[in-house]
Amino acid sequence: MNIIKLLLICLFIFVIYSLFTALKIMQEKNPKISMSKYLGRRLFLSLAILFIILFSISLGFLTPNPKPY
Repeated sequence: MNIIKLLLICLFIFVIYSLFTALKIMQEKNPKISMSKYLGRRLFLSLAILFIILFSISLGFLTPNPKPY
């Protein structure tokens, strides 16, 4: 259970890193690397996080909050 949470936190940090790397490339006047590489990686990792959360909830590894208020 803790391994899944640690994996999700690491993936989320990598998503934020990819987002800021794309922002850095966008700020350059003549970028050598395509920004879409990092934005695509961010999209793929965000989908992976979503599927890991849904899969973990369906198997019972993570329990959602029944009362959000």
